[in-house]
Amino acid sequence: MRQMSPRELRDHLDQTGTPPLLLDVREPWEFQRCRIEGSRLLPMGEIPATYQELDPKQEVVVICHHGVRSQQVAWFLERAGFVQVINLSGGVDAWARDVDPHMPTY
Repeated sequence: MRQMSPRELRDHLDQTGTPPLLLDVREPWEFQRCRIEGSRLLPMGEIPATYQELDPKQEVVVICHHGVRSQQVAWFLERAGFVQVINLSGGVDAWARDVDPHMPTY
C-alpha cells in the first residue's frame, strides 16, 4: 500500500487522466461535516459486506479522519486482491490543514 500526503493527492488528482476512487470510510455524520469533493462514503464497518462492489483494478484512495481507519481498510483491500491502494496520510484533518483551509474540521 502506498501512503500519500494531502498535497501529493491534490497534485495526483490534478494530473491524472483517470481519477481514482476516493473511498471515505468515516461515519455518515463525519462525511456530512466535511469531505473531499468527489469522494464516496462507505463506512469502515460496511466494507467487509460491500467491498466486492468495488473494482479491484481501479486505483483507490482510502480516506478517514486522521489516516488510521483508512490504513486498516487499505490493508483489508490489499489482502482482498486490490492492486492500487493508497492511504491518505493524515486524513481529512491534514487535507483541511494543508490543501483546503476553508474545509470545516472536527
